[in-house]
Amino acid sequence: MHVTSLIRRLRTNTLASIGAVGIVLVVLIAIFAPIIAPFDPNAMQTTLRFAPAGATGRLLGTDEFGRDVLSRIIWGSRVSLLVAGVSVVIATALGGLLGVIAGFVAGRFDMVAMRVVDVIFAIPALMVALGVVGLLGPSATSVMIALGVAYTPLFARVARSAVIGVRTQNFVEAARTMGASNSRIIREDILPNVLPLVMVQVTASLAWGVLDEAALGFLGLGVQPPTPSWGALLTTGRQFFYQSPSIPLFAGFAVLLAVFAFNLFGDGLRDLLDPRAWNRGE
Repeated sequence: MHVTSLIRRLRTNTLASIGAVGIVLVVLIAIFAPIIAPFDPNAMQTTLRFAPAGATGRLLGTDEFGRDVLSRIIWGSRVSLLVAGVSVVIATALGGLLGVIAGFVAGRFDMVAMRVVDVIFAIPALMVALGVVGLLGPSATSVMIALGVAYTPLFARVARSAVIGVRTQNFVEAARTMGASNSRIIREDILPNVLPLVMVQVTASLAWGVLDEAALGFLGLGVQPPTPSWGALLTTGRQFFYQSPSIPLFAGFAVLLAVFAFNLFGDGLRDLLDPRAWNRGE
């Protein structure tokens, strides 16, 4: 499938298009946070503690230190998306490599590697992340590593299943007959057929990454104050809900928007990359 054909089909897929618009919106907000945010997210004004929405130019009010809530939500998008993105990159690299090698080599290595993956996969991803963060200490780097380790089994299983379905195909056997090396077969014949499934898993994992970062931040194990993140804002909102309800409501809405966009785009992308749909010309 060609990239131009994929883009053309993407435009005609409602779910993917809406999800793509939402993702672009969230990413642009994160990139241009210094320009969009009306105030310094860490600037404290104790005289404006818990100012209501709209007061003194604060559209969403202020928190317990008089910091602008809207600015902290905008800047928090940077941390949340960065943590989710880096953790998925780590999981894709580790899990994808392990899955491709295990599926291609097969035999004892495949059996041992997949049993290890199954053990990790049996533990909820958030519990794995909690264990890793507990060992490394709460920080943005710890959360990235923790979520990357937690998501690795997902990518390993997806990549392995895709490789198993391809490695016995005629074009792979033809490449072997022509004397192609294993590395060349993997690079030119295996990976192009694995990437579509991995791409779908990436979008789903990005949604989970945003959620899990918020969950770890809510538990106080994520990015530490005063750095704003959506998870940290939810914690503040829980403590001071009656004084400033806009904090948890709009921070939660930001998480909802990002997760919804990634999920929509992932569902649409899965339909677009389905070989049966391409064969039918849909």
